[in-house]
Amino acid sequence: MEKSCKVELLAPAGNAEGFYGAVHAGADAVYLAGDRFGARAYAENFTVSELLECIRYGHLLGRKIYLTVNTLLKEKEISGLYDYLAPFYEAGLDAVIVQDLGVLRFVREHFPGLKIHASTQMTVCSGLGASLLKEMGACRVVPARELSLAELTTMKCRAGIEIEAFVHGAMCYCYSGQCLFSSILGGRSGNRGRCAQPCRLPYSVSTCGGRQENCYPLSLKDMCTIGHIPRLIEAGIDSFKIEGRMKKPEYAAGVTDIYRRYIDRYYELRQRKGAQEAAKTYHVERRDLEALSALYVRSGLQDGYYFRRNGREMVTLDSPAYRESNESLLAKIRGQHMDSLSKLPVSLWAVFRVGMPAKVTLRWEGVSASAEGAPVETAQKQPITEENVRKQLSKLGDSAFYAAESEVLLEEGCFYPLKQINELRRAAVAELEEKVLRARGYEPGRRLDERVSGDGRLEVYRENALQPGCGYAFYTRMLQQLESLADWLLTEKPQLPCRIYVASDLLLQGLPSVQRLCEKLVRNINAELFVALPYILRETDREYLEGLSRKTEECGLFRGFLARSMDGLKFAGERHGNMSCRTDIGVYLWNEYAAEELSGLSDGFCLPYELKAPEQQNLLKRLTDNGLLDRLSCEKMVYGRIPMMVTANCLKRTMGQCNGNREQTDSSPDAVLTDRYRKEFPVVANCLHCMNIIYNSVPFSLHQSLPALKGDLDLRMDFTIETPAEVKRVLHCFLKGDPFVPGEYTTGHEKRGVE
Repeated sequence: MEKSCKVELLAPAGNAEGFYGAVHAGADAVYLAGDRFGARAYAENFTVSELLECIRYGHLLGRKIYLTVNTLLKEKEISGLYDYLAPFYEAGLDAVIVQDLGVLRFVREHFPGLKIHASTQMTVCSGLGASLLKEMGACRVVPARELSLAELTTMKCRAGIEIEAFVHGAMCYCYSGQCLFSSILGGRSGNRGRCAQPCRLPYSVSTCGGRQENCYPLSLKDMCTIGHIPRLIEAGIDSFKIEGRMKKPEYAAGVTDIYRRYIDRYYELRQRKGAQEAAKTYHVERRDLEALSALYVRSGLQDGYYFRRNGREMVTLDSPAYRESNESLLAKIRGQHMDSLSKLPVSLWAVFRVGMPAKVTLRWEGVSASAEGAPVETAQKQPITEENVRKQLSKLGDSAFYAAESEVLLEEGCFYPLKQINELRRAAVAELEEKVLRARGYEPGRRLDERVSGDGRLEVYRENALQPGCGYAFYTRMLQQLESLADWLLTEKPQLPCRIYVASDLLLQGLPSVQRLCEKLVRNINAELFVALPYILRETDREYLEGLSRKTEECGLFRGFLARSMDGLKFAGERHGNMSCRTDIGVYLWNEYAAEELSGLSDGFCLPYELKAPEQQNLLKRLTDNGLLDRLSCEKMVYGRIPMMVTANCLKRTMGQCNGNREQTDSSPDAVLTDRYRKEFPVVANCLHCMNIIYNSVPFSLHQSLPALKGDLDLRMDFTIETPAEVKRVLHCFLKGDPFVPGEYTTGHEKRGVE
């Protein structure tokens, strides 16, 4: 079935020059950032006046403007969001792109009619997460770039929501929104638009098959899908997104121009020949491929994840450096798309008759506007001429119009001041602009007095919310860690409540052993057991989730689920609404609005790594004052390896060591990354879900800060690559107060936080 409308071509703009270049090159929509809350903090970005001017100009030409508000906001910052968005909302901004669930809720409550797009930073990987965001008020999702074309098609079918997918530009190695590498190492958070790009640095890689020195295993080649335009269109993607707000304006204009031409070319072919024949006929000319390769490209082009799960050929192992752009090509692009503004052609008609009001009419595609002035006088000395009148009226200047044709009816011997002719022209132009905006579907002067009241809370999935407590929570990734934890707890029998998260893979791979341990824990210390879902859940995990549901029900010991993504949150609520659900750190809760949004979906959360201790305390005080901690119990991580990256690309495969082994028998890492400072980052290859987890080089530990921790907090310890003996040493330290010498460790952002 053919699409009823064409796919949107969405271009980036880092400044006003980039905006005009993208629009003139044929972008249907442009995404950009103001001077706050955008995920490209080091881009030039737009002032308020520039952005307002761009919104009006874009709308007059029939283009849409999307504002990025795609960073996580601290509690003290979200209060400034209303004043920041208000002028853009009133100017008719088409949509905001958001990462923070609190921002999503805030926009939904205070800016009715403003569309919400869920950023790729939300790490949506299946129809589950897309459906949940649709329920929350999003009309479009930008899924993870790691998904295949088939997965995107399934996502759209199952969720019934617009899909915006990247088609060209730089690629992150980590699933967007799940990267803490830059943040933990240098304090520059990708969740705050300040990524220092550690993925573009050299590392040595050690696997069981050997070691490769001084390469760039985390640096992906840039994406280019120009050759797959027919397949992407027929898959039902709604918007083709070009990456590049940090790049030169000529890049955005040049790439947009080429994609515009080939999108239009395919639709023309399809109209004449049908989709099947059009796809066969479609081809990309060599000169255009060369042009794309000459525009700010990082060591080669590849077509992303649309048709592969991962692979060595996607990586710039030798060098992550950008090629030099072709200066003659850049000059050509500037001349074609950036040296002058695009304008709409209008027909101009004017009548000057003695004794009658002067009248000027402008017409564009069936839309007309007129202005009348004072009566025309008889000339006493020098009458006006048709040439003078035509010249003055055609001076449309900085408006969105140019006079394509004009007709002036001028009675002989009449006079009219040039100043008043100019005023007539300006009045007619202003009225025509307003009418064109209305014809485009915009109502100038959208007012904020339309905003709705109420908290907008989603319907609660479950009624058995856990009460806040002051106990312990533990996560175990491997069976040996669960055995060691169980042995210690059953021996020591701590008096405080215990919550234990068991990795879902264990439940499926070793149910009898897991079940025996869990039965002992429930029977002897009344532990609450939760199934910890994977960090990433994709459409390809549907069968896995079906099996997990059956195993969970058969076991009958688990209280609920630990959701680590929007997809996991939806799975828990949709399939197991009678059970409890808690969210992990990666489902970010940085502010009260985010807590409100999650309170109808989750019974508890874990404080984020990137807020420093005072910021965490301020957030908890706010939640306590507003009663939210009566509905959401809170955990604070006190020990564990911080997951720096969760990736679809696999270091073992990049190094030629992939063996497809889906079961791991011990907790040791599958690979080790070593950086320039000889820091070693352990890597776990989860072959069951075909993903890597890169952990920090040292554990996060607050063993020296325990006396200072206050409030209704459950203290959480995550065991990921620890041996059984190490598990017990950590437990002795944190629960018995024994001396602990972990070697090197980090307290993360407890003191420094992120900007």
